[in-house]
Amino acid sequence: MEPKDTQDHEPPRQQPISIRAVIDVVGALATGSLSGNLYLLDTNRANGSTGIGTESLRTRVRKGDQVLWTALPLECEAFASIEDIVVDKEFCMVESRTYPGTDVSYWIGTVKRDTEIATYYIKFKLGTRMEAMTTASPAFLVGAAT
Repeated sequence: MEPKDTQDHEPPRQQPISIRAVIDVVGALATGSLSGNLYLLDTNRANGSTGIGTESLRTRVRKGDQVLWTALPLECEAFASIEDIVVDKEFCMVESRTYPGTDVSYWIGTVKRDTEIATYYIKFKLGTRMEAMTTASPAFLVGAAT
């Protein structure tokens, strides 16, 4: 009888890890800041993501994972969209896309290598404000080593 391989082997993830940015647009525009007006959530809590519902979400990722970012305004009549995801392109290459037949956009990134931790910032277009608002604190893509 041959010995069994005792190393942990996680099966590859089939679905992208979805990160939803819920924004209190009215609060952000009134204060001029996303601080206290942004709630980040992801679909990877079962695999170790932490900080769910905070501005400093720590999403657990590994090489090859796809990450999908979308924005959702807290107020249904307010406008919010992601203008940019600022992350080390050597770690995660991101691009903006639009759902076919709509003007609804999202951002998708592919994790290019394993790492302990990578910070990122999100730039949002809110309401009729001309310049984008950037998250005050970073969020994180966290590898298995941390």
